[in-house]
Amino acid sequence: MFAIVDIETTGGNAQYGGITEIAIVLHNGNSTEGRYETLINPKQHIPNYITALTGISNYTVADAPCFEEVADKIYNLLNGRVFVAHNVNFDYSFIHHHLLQCGFNWQAKKLCTVRYARKVVPGKPSYSLGNITRELNIGIENRHRAGGDATATVSLLEQLMLADEGSKHLQELLKGKNPHSYLPMNVPEEQINNLPYCPGVYYFHDRSGKVIYVGKAKNIKFRVRSHFANNNPNQRKQEFIRNIYSITYQSCATEFMAIVLEALEIKKRWPLYNRSQKRFEQMYGLYTYEDQTGLMRLVIEKKRKHLPALHCFNRKEEGFSIGRKLMSMFDMQEQMVFATANNFVSDANTVASHNIKMKAAIHHLKNNLPGFAIVQKGIDEKGRAVQVGFLIDRGMFAGMGYVDENCLSSFENFKDAMTVYHDYDFVRAALHHHAERYPAEVVRW
Repeated sequence: MFAIVDIETTGGNAQYGGITEIAIVLHNGNSTEGRYETLINPKQHIPNYITALTGISNYTVADAPCFEEVADKIYNLLNGRVFVAHNVNFDYSFIHHHLLQCGFNWQAKKLCTVRYARKVVPGKPSYSLGNITRELNIGIENRHRAGGDATATVSLLEQLMLADEGSKHLQELLKGKNPHSYLPMNVPEEQINNLPYCPGVYYFHDRSGKVIYVGKAKNIKFRVRSHFANNNPNQRKQEFIRNIYSITYQSCATEFMAIVLEALEIKKRWPLYNRSQKRFEQMYGLYTYEDQTGLMRLVIEKKRKHLPALHCFNRKEEGFSIGRKLMSMFDMQEQMVFATANNFVSDANTVASHNIKMKAAIHHLKNNLPGFAIVQKGIDEKGRAVQVGFLIDRGMFAGMGYVDENCLSSFENFKDAMTVYHDYDFVRAALHHHAERYPAEVVRW
């Protein structure tokens, strides 16, 4: 028992948009049993572009009932039936949200005729209602109105059921908690079916192929499916899902490799929907400056966003330890090095001599910053045991790649095995953070 539905709305999301028209066709799987259609006053302004598309204006719905007045009728028509629509999640999210606002806790099995058409008549260039009905010689009268589009969807459903031998695709789409009904309308199902059960990075692409979101996962298939596993009416979520047209991925041997690769890909691509990222911030930085007398000094402060530090670390004590080593190596006085004795008085010769030593100390520091590798054991996409390495060279992130035992024999061999990446503070901090937590994975030469 089906209820084939189409709605017109004031916008693209259920949370803030209103319904301006609804058509419900009751169908028993063989023929139409009944029909309900009405304009609805959304109690909000109808944008001009919606009026241009549908012909429904504020004047058109001025005397129409509001949703609250017809909610009981709509609930009774839909209750106990399979909810059918073309791009079912859009219509379902609006009606579910508005019924809930009226006190009706309605749930229904869903059938998306986009998904059904992809299974029964695969390989078509487009599955939008206008295009797929044209491909199947189904006429549409009164396009972009609820009644006309609902009638066309009924014809599409009937034609698909006739072509679906043994109703095998229909039964698959309707059984149990069906994950297919949550998938984005424009993404071929086989792309999601072909995702691996392994760590990695996945990419959502828009209509033109541009990457609009990059994510990392311990299990790519599970994580990608989780993006579509609810009917959140939030505007951003609905827009996000509508804009996804294809999904690609890069598998990784470990979850940490996926974390690093995700950060690098986000920095490289700046995808539209990536707005936040977990931070592995190093708290302090070692900076140099000249005081009022021209004396070059060192200062340890919390990291400054737009000022590069000589070296970064998590504890102040590390900075003081580095400074004292430099003082010892280059014969400098502590009261002239750290910004703790601002009343230090010195003549021009002393300042010049100290600054020469300080410049040499800074040059030494930059050329002898810590270097180490992180080596993790993991499993590749084909289930083979592999090792992945990450390199810090002179305090900077220098690369990542798969390594074997020969690579571990020397720093040069390890570095040659790395895919070279530009230093990135997020990744550098993540590697230092990981090295502190898992010292058994750290290799030094």
